[in-house]
Amino acid sequence: MGRRRYDESDVRVRPAKGSRPRTKDRPSHRDAATGMVVTKDRGRWGVVLDDADADAPPAICMRARELGRTPVVVGDRVAVVGDTSGRDGTLARIVRLEERSTVLRRTADDNDAYERIVVANADQLLIVTAVADPPPRAGFVERALIAAFAGGLTPVLCLTKSDLADPAEFAAEFADLDIRVVVCGRDDPLTPVTDLVAGHVTALIGHSGVGKSTLVNRLVPDADRATGDVSGVGKGRHTSTQSVALRLPGGDGRDRDGWIIDTPGIRSFGLAHIEPDQVIDAFEDLRDVVDDCPRGCTHLGPPADPECALDTLTGASARRVAAVRLLLRTLYDNNEWEL
Repeated sequence: MGRRRYDESDVRVRPAKGSRPRTKDRPSHRDAATGMVVTKDRGRWGVVLDDADADAPPAICMRARELGRTPVVVGDRVAVVGDTSGRDGTLARIVRLEERSTVLRRTADDNDAYERIVVANADQLLIVTAVADPPPRAGFVERALIAAFAGGLTPVLCLTKSDLADPAEFAAEFADLDIRVVVCGRDDPLTPVTDLVAGHVTALIGHSGVGKSTLVNRLVPDADRATGDVSGVGKGRHTSTQSVALRLPGGDGRDRDGWIIDTPGIRSFGLAHIEPDQVIDAFEDLRDVVDDCPRGCTHLGPPADPECALDTLTGASARRVAAVRLLLRTLYDNNEWEL
């Protein structure tokens, strides 16, 4: 007898225990509670529910299977089901991710196409920069401004260590962009900052060692964010390793009270995901005239674009054009786009 040839029809598969037919139907979870993600750590998310008391612990959640690998980050608005008490040993499920109003993104570098979401739904970005020790880096501020404009956040330049140098000179570099500037050295009153963040969701970013965690601890005294000294060669020790949302004191425990989202110290802020028009769109007076630019205009002006409509603007708008073109040049130079 010849050897029998087997094909796929001969293969018998033992069904897994408890297996059920797959279905595209998904539960509606109409009874799901809603809230904001305040922590993220190794596949677990902490969610503060909208109707929870101010001193209630966050619900500890996993991501529901139906969400797949959908990224969920601090600041996200989500719907959760299950045990939302936050007690030890309990675990709820995130079953829905609400539409984001803003997104702060970055890439590892300017040649990396993979976007990393830093925070979601923050309406302000506090760019924390020391005016000395370490010296301020205009390039980092420019990149943070670009990311804020593209993501729909209102940027604010926050200058620390004013006891070591005059912050006015560095702040003047960004004056034509109409960016709000606050100074919050250790000897400066904190009121300008507290007034700024009250009632808002504000994300903080900055290099390690610039005093960001110190500022967070002043704003939220029980935050207990780790701080560290600046090491040699102008680089600070990374003292915050995970983003966390902290409720500002003095409210009644609802979203409108204001939140601070502290992020880890950032050493690189890639902009591979951002297009120049996203920067232009952040300024109404510039956005209104670029429709008159010739096709393919880079908005950099002469000699690259001798007919750029931005050159028709005058006064404060013209000064803003010059400042925005510096940001655009950062995008073109670092992404190596063809001009």
